[in-house]
Amino acid sequence: MFKVDLGGGAELRPLEPWQAEEFLAHMDRARSFVDPWIAWASRSTTLETATKTLQQYADMQARGEGRILGIWLDDVLVGGVMAFRWDTYADACEVGCWLEEAGTGRGLITKAAGRLIDWLFTERGIQRVEWHCRPDNVASSNVARRLGMKHEGTLRSNFPWQGVRHDSEVWAVLAPEWAYPN
Repeated sequence: MFKVDLGGGAELRPLEPWQAEEFLAHMDRARSFVDPWIAWASRSTTLETATKTLQQYADMQARGEGRILGIWLDDVLVGGVMAFRWDTYADACEVGCWLEEAGTGRGLITKAAGRLIDWLFTERGIQRVEWHCRPDNVASSNVARRLGMKHEGTLRSNFPWQGVRHDSEVWAVLAPEWAYPN
């Protein structure tokens, strides 16, 4: 099985539909912490819907259009990173992340996202990786900064969530600029 040591008892591993029960238990712990930022957190509330979320990423991976990886801390799923909105013509995609409160303060997202981005550039030939986050999600924009991304602008009122329209910051790094963070 593929896994990457992130240090301190943390590992980055594939997150697949057969792990939906573990994913659901994680979402139940994480939902209130991540729901404002990750749209599928509130849609992954049963074993069926958790499986559906993971199956969507498995289908994207099979088409070469995305991927989802989990972060395990001491063998407990605490978060993850994903690549999606993969444009194979433009060789560009978006990456995102989520983390339950128990995993915060350890640099896990920066390490995991750095590994994913490095793979996208070196193995998949992606030329541009974007990171979108709401302006009030300071933790997320701080990760983008640590990854060496540049803030390219803010899309106004482009993200409807729970009856409210939100702005989205767009951060990006290009393959020639990429320096894998330590």
